[in-house]
Amino acid sequence: MKILSGQSLPNMPWQEKPAGCREAIWRYSGNPIIGRDGNKRSNSVFNSAVVPFGDGYAGVFRCDSRSISMDLFAGFSKDGYHWQINDEPIQFIGADAEIAPREYRYDARITMMDGKYYVTWCNGYHGPTIGVAWTEDFKTFHQLENAFLPFNRNGVLFPRKVNGMYMMLSRPSDNGHTPFGDIYLSQSRDLEFWGRHRFVFSTVKSDASAWQSTKVGPGPAPIETDEGWLLIYHGVITTCNGFVYRMGVALLDKDEPWKVKYRSKDYLMAPWELYECVGDVPNVVFPCAALTDKDTGRIAVYYGCADTVTGLAFTTVDELVNFAKEHAL
Repeated sequence: MKILSGQSLPNMPWQEKPAGCREAIWRYSGNPIIGRDGNKRSNSVFNSAVVPFGDGYAGVFRCDSRSISMDLFAGFSKDGYHWQINDEPIQFIGADAEIAPREYRYDARITMMDGKYYVTWCNGYHGPTIGVAWTEDFKTFHQLENAFLPFNRNGVLFPRKVNGMYMMLSRPSDNGHTPFGDIYLSQSRDLEFWGRHRFVFSTVKSDASAWQSTKVGPGPAPIETDEGWLLIYHGVITTCNGFVYRMGVALLDKDEPWKVKYRSKDYLMAPWELYECVGDVPNVVFPCAALTDKDTGRIAVYYGCADTVTGLAFTTVDELVNFAKEHAL
């Protein structure tokens, strides 16, 4: 399998698969890479996105403060492991006065297109919706119109136009804890007006795949391969002890990406480690970013752990595509 989008990243974070490991994805031995104290007021740092930038990496980080307010902060790293996160939140400019006031901001994704880094996040505007902005330097962020009406979460842009249209995955939701949720795809000619909404896939209301029976949502920007778009996503089950968030993978059609070619029945990753099971929200692994090396097919996944800290895991495009096929619904 080949990665068709992205770039060559020979020095991206990487750790070889441990001997005897039977999993398609494996955790970095130094996890978590970012603890609670990512900046001077953070209570937690999680559900954040990173991309290659300059001679290193940049990111937009969810840092909940010690007053438990939710906001987004830019951060930088030379190696993808060690991060310096700004102490002051991102100040978005250019937004229409109607949507400019901050209600809350969280769970960003980043997609690079045409020399710009597009940030999507859960933006507060009379409830959760999808905010959109772009930056060229991770210092100045230009806010565009919100993509959708409330209520919506997990807005994720594709890294290029498909059939002349920008594409975004999202999960329509409600104003609360969202005890439901399916993935949809929306299309736009200009990143402002979104339509042509298409259903992608739903929860599984049986024990054929119960780990994703309550809600599903897109994770990092889809990865283009020669077999289609590789989507890492999260799935949720409601247990007697609350929600449990796990990670899955799907392969979408290259030209009509709302059509699912393969989707994993078994979860790809689950909260097993202490830092994933214990925290402000226990039992959560939540993927938001994936670095890819076009030459080797390596993938480094950044994910939130227990809504408290940030972890890193490794896999390859071959591992993920094979997993989706071998464990298909």
